[in-house]
Amino acid sequence: MHVTSDKFSDNARAAIADPQLQTGLFVFGKIFPLLREATVGKLPEFDALRDAAKDIKVHTLNNLGTYLEAFEARVEEAGGRVHWARTAEEANTIVEKLCAEAEARNIIKSKSMVTEELELNDHLIGKGYNVVETDLGEYIIQLRKEKPFHIVGPALHLTAGQVSDTFYEAHKPLGRTEKVEDKVKLVEEARIVLRERFKQADVGITGANFLVAETGQVAIITNEGNADLTATLPKRHIVVTGIEKIVPTLDDLSVFLRILPRSATGQETSNYVSLYSGPRRTRDADGPAQFDIVLVDNGRTDMLGTPVEEMLRCIRCGACLNACPVFTTVGGQSYGSVYSGPMGSVWTPALASVSSAAKLPNASSFCGKCEEVCPVRIPLPSMMRHWREKEFEAHLTPAGQRWGLGIWAWLGRHPSLYRTASNLAGIGLRLMAHTRNGRRMVTKLPFIGSGWTQSRDLAAPPEPSFLSQYREGRRR
Repeated sequence: MHVTSDKFSDNARAAIADPQLQTGLFVFGKIFPLLREATVGKLPEFDALRDAAKDIKVHTLNNLGTYLEAFEARVEEAGGRVHWARTAEEANTIVEKLCAEAEARNIIKSKSMVTEELELNDHLIGKGYNVVETDLGEYIIQLRKEKPFHIVGPALHLTAGQVSDTFYEAHKPLGRTEKVEDKVKLVEEARIVLRERFKQADVGITGANFLVAETGQVAIITNEGNADLTATLPKRHIVVTGIEKIVPTLDDLSVFLRILPRSATGQETSNYVSLYSGPRRTRDADGPAQFDIVLVDNGRTDMLGTPVEEMLRCIRCGACLNACPVFTTVGGQSYGSVYSGPMGSVWTPALASVSSAAKLPNASSFCGKCEEVCPVRIPLPSMMRHWREKEFEAHLTPAGQRWGLGIWAWLGRHPSLYRTASNLAGIGLRLMAHTRNGRRMVTKLPFIGSGWTQSRDLAAPPEPSFLSQYREGRRR
């Protein structure tokens, strides 16, 4: 997975300065959390379901090999095939061979974060295949050659005008020379163009929300219905998904079907919940003649038994993104990774490297809201702290920051010196302060403190200090 997360700081500054983007971010920061809160409030047992979902995931990860082998056996009994891919390269090669086996030329896809992670589209296009995303948001960002802005709404940062410009340039070769700007008509245009892609497709590639070990079924949950067309119209259906998506039984699946839509979009249920369990049978009126599942590791088993193992519980709902004050200020593309927000700040260093994604775990206020809203109770702040520790151990943090922390730690081991330094710092800050609206505020700090006062003021420390008041209280 190629990432540009080292440019996070520059990307974030550009995002903050973009008024159009800031308007779009309002949806994530305000609307989605309100929808989630309203829907969750109607389900008194929601927290109990979260506990159950967490327990299911923990049990499954502890017995991952057993459930994956059971899943493979059930798929093969139903006439499908399972392919195992240890790396992204292996997964892409397997999919390429399956497409060649089907003598395919035209490939359609439904939204899949795993295929984004693998950069499967670029691989197949480089081999001469026509690959088209059929989810509206994914289709738009594919035309714009961008990474997803959000794991649920890949193109929700764009205005109707931007989509209009994108469609106008992309669809002119198809004979659509009239520029459309109305939102309803834009959707209609996409539907007309994509309908032809569905008709021409030789292979349909989907992801999977869940895999059911008990039955060998693939669960796909969408709101547009494009995934069902992708899975059923072409002669071959290829599922590309991560090994962590497995759950033991259909009863276990039902738990996740109740918490996923509420957490993701504030819906009680998604528009389409489909289960696929093999190729077309002789009694079936339609469906694919071949059914293949590519189970992708790509670093996931390396996370087992580590401080970030719990990240494998993630069900890709995006609730942590919508709750994060950093994500809702800078947006998903600032992260330079397929995975953004708090979950991306854990996933990206795990799947890429700490060195290439060191800035992401630092893109957090550690307010804890992400953990609070996570439907499977993933302790995201503690895992971001783990990556910060790894960053520090690898000397990837700026030298000034390391020196500063080292001095602070040394002072902390010498209480008298710590008190002296604290008093001197308090005196200095009070001397630098100016009166604003009746309060003494520091408006500009030197060195590393400049990052704080660049966008906010710092209240001058009160006098007497806390330590002085504490000592005085002890004497009394």
